[in-house]
Amino acid sequence: MEETRTQETMKGDIGTTATPEQGLQAVDSVGQAKQLAEAMERLSSELGRAIVGQEDVVEQLLLTLLAGGNSLIVGVPGLAKTLLVASIARVLDLEFSRIQFTPDLMPSDITGTDIIQEDAETGRRQLVFMPGPLFANVVLADEINRTPPKTQAALLEAMQEHRITIQGRTYTLEEPFFVLATQNPIELEGTYPLPEAQLDRFMFEIAIDYLPEDQELEVVLSTTSEPGEELRCVVTGDEIRAFQALVRKVPVSEAVARYAIALSRATRPREDVAPDFVREFVSYGASVRAAQHLVLGGKARALMHGRHHVTFDDVRELARPVFRHRILTNFHAESERVSSEDLIGQLLDHVRPPKSGM
Repeated sequence: MEETRTQETMKGDIGTTATPEQGLQAVDSVGQAKQLAEAMERLSSELGRAIVGQEDVVEQLLLTLLAGGNSLIVGVPGLAKTLLVASIARVLDLEFSRIQFTPDLMPSDITGTDIIQEDAETGRRQLVFMPGPLFANVVLADEINRTPPKTQAALLEAMQEHRITIQGRTYTLEEPFFVLATQNPIELEGTYPLPEAQLDRFMFEIAIDYLPEDQELEVVLSTTSEPGEELRCVVTGDEIRAFQALVRKVPVSEAVARYAIALSRATRPREDVAPDFVREFVSYGASVRAAQHLVLGGKARALMHGRHHVTFDDVRELARPVFRHRILTNFHAESERVSSEDLIGQLLDHVRPPKSGM
């Protein structure tokens, strides 16, 4: 990781400069920022009792939570994707629901539907809305690519607008609300790849890989012995809502924001600034949401690491989860076995931060 540069001046809104001390006022107080960092440390520590290793994965999930986004978790079977999300729900004082996506799942199965109920006293029948599993704070969409596009699309409004419209009536979902979806990358038969429009609504694509041998041994020994104590709730919903509001107030310099935009624009093969390897291997690049998520995730990461401003390193550290699902490679890339992960590495080498101070 590059050495973090010291920011001499910062800008909250473009054109409004602030010193680091004024930046602390922009996030209300040093005390609130300290509370956030301590709460995230408690969450990480408690999750560590159930999840071995995967520190980067846990951090990206916590960043998703702080930024109020949604994330797609991708990994082969048996890497504790479902356990990870369920564990996060246990350590938060939030309502949790799990949706197992299957080929026969209908949109109404996840959003809810009207049913006829009869009043026992009057015998009168009326339609009553029965909420579906999307009416929760933390929603696990397990194996999201196993269900047809019609049902996948039912998630779109909930993920983007935090509301659901059913038969002309709109229901607002309780905050905080975020969707964590899992996907198996190796089984293609009987699956429905997510459309680009829905992929773009996920803040991060979080990749889970195999553990090192020592950590795998720890998992085997711990899961084949007597179960330990249940995970404790260490952060409340009110705290999460306050932390999400705090993240939005963190100042970001114009230089850092422009760097996030420069990275995003360089992924688009039709842009003049696109490097040759992007023109050769990429069909479609990242949308404006990518730069937004780089900056918003950078704000959350800064607070998690005890800082009150966003640095170039924050943006660079989040480039892989932000771009991983937004860079669509072409047939030539597939034939040459060039992945989006490879291209992101080249992109970070090609688009460097300014050498001068900010």
